[in-house]
Amino acid sequence: MNKRSRDHGVHAVATSRNVDTAGILANPAAMQVFNAHGVHTHTMELDRRTLLGTVGAATATSLAGCIGDGGSDSEAAARIGMVYATGGLGDGSFNDQAQTGIVRAEEELGIAYDESQPESTSEFATLQQQYAQSADPAYDLVCCIGFLQADALTENAEQYPDQQFMIVDSVVDADNVGSYVFAEHEGSFLVGLLAGRLTTMEFEAGAGSTAGDSTNVGFVGGVESDLIKRFEAGYTAGVKYASEDVDVQTAYVGGFNDPSGGQEAALSMFDSGADIVYHAAGNTGTGVFQAAQEAGGFAIGVDRDQSLTKPSYSDVILASMVKRVDNAVFSAVDEVVNDAFEGGSTTALGLEQNGVEAVYGDELGSEVPQDLRDEIGTVREDIIAGDISVPTDPGNV
Repeated sequence: MNKRSRDHGVHAVATSRNVDTAGILANPAAMQVFNAHGVHTHTMELDRRTLLGTVGAATATSLAGCIGDGGSDSEAAARIGMVYATGGLGDGSFNDQAQTGIVRAEEELGIAYDESQPESTSEFATLQQQYAQSADPAYDLVCCIGFLQADALTENAEQYPDQQFMIVDSVVDADNVGSYVFAEHEGSFLVGLLAGRLTTMEFEAGAGSTAGDSTNVGFVGGVESDLIKRFEAGYTAGVKYASEDVDVQTAYVGGFNDPSGGQEAALSMFDSGADIVYHAAGNTGTGVFQAAQEAGGFAIGVDRDQSLTKPSYSDVILASMVKRVDNAVFSAVDEVVNDAFEGGSTTALGLEQNGVEAVYGDELGSEVPQDLRDEIGTVREDIIAGDISVPTDPGNV
């Protein structure tokens, strides 16, 4: 653990509540609990956050901490700084999943934490630096959430060699950085299989339906990048596994916090004959759900079970490709607390490690035909066993 003094900080206390999770697509038993390994899932009351101070004259970003009933950092097992991806908390997806991990660490490990919500990618470097430079309090670990932070972290890791960092969704080759990556393509294959099968049958549930003679489904990405293309590649491969006759319409909106752009892209797909659209676009995906309701189609969420985090759209959310960013955050913090943090290491999390998983929608999942649920369960095991190889590049599908 970083031994710099933490004597004058504020102990962070957050409130949360447990929520039930939906059934794993891989498991044919209806609505089984996703949390098979004792992992807590939380939702946060975001308005309880207290702003501690502005980051700079040119930004509106703040270091947001949770001020508790008392105590100091000297009583905390470690102090953690969180730099979220653009799109902020409340996205019901990527950032909220990361926050679930730090809240779990607070509750189970006794750490304290502060968090920052950048409004643009240009703020990543400054926020990382502010945590690394801080001596009152000092931070034992700075968590950098999202691949767009990699360039800034590459420079800052070298500039602050005594500061421990972790990053999600990218690999930064530095002795003081732990990197966590996921096999997004594997989980996306499963929801692609679901979409490819359902679009070729007449299926009705909640507020959506499929025509049975559809020849395409859709995928909406945030920023076009190697990372998001892994979602696209896995999804497309899963669709093609279901039926070679079904094509995938693809659109990249260009950001992770543009619901109107997501809605426009998805509506275009629905108008062109798609009846199911999967997104990997953060808060931009909220617009995909809006479009599904408007068009009477279906959507597939990402990163968290979005039928629970976006309950007003649960009547069109068939499933979500859950990405356990919370586990990555918790694991890194746990290693820091136990003096076992390994900078320069990369941890890969796929289906086998429950790092990614596909879960049925809370409202609609039970309507999915049992034979399709069984097939998806079998395919999951085939991927883990290596009998099905899932591409990571859409050009190789």
